[in-house]
Amino acid sequence: MEPYYAGWLSLVPPVLAIALALVSKEVVSSLLVGIMAGTFIYSMGMGLNPIAGTVGTAFDLMVGSADLYIILFVCMLGGLVFVISMAGGSKAYGKWAATKIKSKRLSLLATAMLGIVIFIDDYFNCLTVGTVMKPLTDKYKVSRAKLAYIIDCTAAPVCIIAPISSWAAAVGSNLEATGYYQNGFEVFLSTIPLNLYALLSIAMIFIIILTGLDYGPMVDAEAMAARGYLGAVKSENEMLSESSDRGTVADMLLPIVLLIFFAITAMLHTGGFFVPGGESYMNLGSAFGSCETSKSLVWGGFGALAAALIMFVPRKLMTFRQFMNGVTEGFKTMIPACCILFLAWTIGSVCRDILQTPEFVSDCLAKASFPIFLLPAIVFVIAAFLSFSTGTAWGTFSILIPIIAPVAYALAPQLLTVSLSATLAGSVFGDNCSPISDTTILSSAGTECNHIDHVTTQLPYAMTVAGCCFVGYITAGLSGSNVILTLSVSFACLIIAIKFLHSYDLRKTPGKAGK
Repeated sequence: MEPYYAGWLSLVPPVLAIALALVSKEVVSSLLVGIMAGTFIYSMGMGLNPIAGTVGTAFDLMVGSADLYIILFVCMLGGLVFVISMAGGSKAYGKWAATKIKSKRLSLLATAMLGIVIFIDDYFNCLTVGTVMKPLTDKYKVSRAKLAYIIDCTAAPVCIIAPISSWAAAVGSNLEATGYYQNGFEVFLSTIPLNLYALLSIAMIFIIILTGLDYGPMVDAEAMAARGYLGAVKSENEMLSESSDRGTVADMLLPIVLLIFFAITAMLHTGGFFVPGGESYMNLGSAFGSCETSKSLVWGGFGALAAALIMFVPRKLMTFRQFMNGVTEGFKTMIPACCILFLAWTIGSVCRDILQTPEFVSDCLAKASFPIFLLPAIVFVIAAFLSFSTGTAWGTFSILIPIIAPVAYALAPQLLTVSLSATLAGSVFGDNCSPISDTTILSSAGTECNHIDHVTTQLPYAMTVAGCCFVGYITAGLSGSNVILTLSVSFACLIIAIKFLHSYDLRKTPGKAGK
């Protein structure tokens, strides 16, 4: 499909969709409106029939942008969670975990640590951690919004600074494609110390967990959770009411462990780790970098479901018919998330592929004039805006790295590395909090949290981190990329901001903390 350079009009679809979603609290129709607005702009610009062109282009993009492997994996995970609950595994795990982890704070710390450990892929992280930790955090009345926030902030922000991950390979390949670097992986490693959004996001979840200094809509979500309303889209109690009383902790943990094992093994297989003589033979970093993640996740889901069948049916925790019915019901619970994910991919395709939003933003950068020390901060803002509008980190840094590298090299070579760090940091911002980001959607799905509740409670935290990053990148520009000074200023700014916003929230609404 031939692209059309729409200029500032290319910003209309994402801005319209996000604004409607936040105002109406209805994601699907908002995304549809954004998609149709984009394809209408495209049809008018290309001289197509206003009706046939708009609808036909939308359908073509929907078909072409969907990753059916991810859709299938999401559904399979829903089926796995459902049959584990039917077998009594979730109930048994909740009782067991309560004897080991005896406070709300420890349950949140355990969630954050598990999220950091599963750093290989963000999709995998979002869906797996929520599945494992929901029974425990529910017991201590943690709102699903806070659970989704912690999981979301240990997905993309962790993956973007993990040397062995699908993200590391993607960034490395884009760096090598610029022609300025022979070893993209080494350059990627050099960007980690100043990838402020990733580092500050991870720091913030631990600060919030340890101090309880919530603010914004998250305070209300936690207050309602304390009164028994967790904000779950589908009541866990409804699922557990039909569960077996003979389930064990192993019925919960073993299928999840096997899911992880099968998925990682499949990633290594599709990445060529086991192929003698290949480039990735016995090379973990290379194998994870070149693996087919989506397909590998499906193999992992299939293996876990097969293991659950072998575990549950012979022990008569359920019949084969009940198992298959449970898988089907689990698939159904994921349909809303799949619809949102499908439409988010489509509106991202509208912006990237036919209206050329990234090219418009890049042109704005090229035409702008500003003091050199502001380069990292401006790059961060552009990457953050672009990723928030399109909902994709990979798409953002794939487009910006080839632009930022030569610009920074020509204008300020001493700021080249920090500018690349700012590019990656801004890219992760949108992936972390945009309503149309796939990881934001999957975090909602994995925790069974209302998607708009997750977005509205997380956004103030993400904006706080982004503001501190902006200050940090100005510091980096002024100091010539001094890592220690930049990190010190950024972390100090974050702590001050959290304390101030928490205090301001209490003053604005007296007695709010005691709800």
